[in-house]
Amino acid sequence: MPSRFALVLSARTLLPRAGAAAAALLEPLGAAVGPFTSAGDDRYSIQTASVDLDQDRLAEAREALGGLAEAEAALVPASVRDAARKFLIMDVDSTLIQQEVIELLAEHAGKRAEVAAVTEAAMRGELDFAQSLHARVRTLEGLPEEVIDRVREAVLLTPGAEELVAAYHVAGNAVAVVSGGFNQILAPLAERLKLDYWRANDLEIVNGKLTGRVVGEVVDRAVKEHSLRAWASEQNVPLEACIAVGDGANDLDMLGAAGLGVAFHAKPAVRAAADAAVDLPYLDVVRHFAEV
Repeated sequence: MPSRFALVLSARTLLPRAGAAAAALLEPLGAAVGPFTSAGDDRYSIQTASVDLDQDRLAEAREALGGLAEAEAALVPASVRDAARKFLIMDVDSTLIQQEVIELLAEHAGKRAEVAAVTEAAMRGELDFAQSLHARVRTLEGLPEEVIDRVREAVLLTPGAEELVAAYHVAGNAVAVVSGGFNQILAPLAERLKLDYWRANDLEIVNGKLTGRVVGEVVDRAVKEHSLRAWASEQNVPLEACIAVGDGANDLDMLGAAGLGVAFHAKPAVRAAADAAVDLPYLDVVRHFAEV
């Protein structure tokens, strides 16, 4: 028996033929594609249609849609799209915000290039995240605490981040972020956005200087997934109604546990594993997946 999905197309500009092209890719798989409706604004366009498709052919359908030239395409299960209450959880660095905070900190130690290379390898999944984090944080040893204030001022939210969080809140849904970055940077952002949950690492500071160490358990891919499960349970939202968004290898477990895992400007391995991908530079494209 066919399952119900929503087909969501997104691009800076969508021509009417985009929907027809997407439907043509799905028809050989036995999919029934309904009429498209349009949304979006002057930044990007959205077209959405209902799709009836055998669940066993979902992977094939997503692969087929990967060949669509006119737009990015996401197949969103009805369990996510139609849920009365949803739960959104996001990564922070290069997702909620535009930068990698560890690199901004390392710039003050004259080690940005060195740290950026390690960060890139870790996000591709080539290095153990916890080990790579400890190595990168060691480069910060001796920096004055005031550097954190300067980095905090330099952090920029990703375009659409505030709109996305606000839309979920207006619809009565909780929003969380979990980060391999640092609470000293994240906490003010979380308060500004009125996030329901957040978690990150703590930089150790002694006598007004960074020690080059983090305090407590490192927030790695396992902790990210555990946080999703714990917070969703607290909200009484099933995992099938959760949306997780991230860009790096340490997000993979979290994306896999959610009903919809979204790769945002992600590394190739993350794009390949995720249920949907967004390459437009606007985080609020994600709101159209869950109809909030």
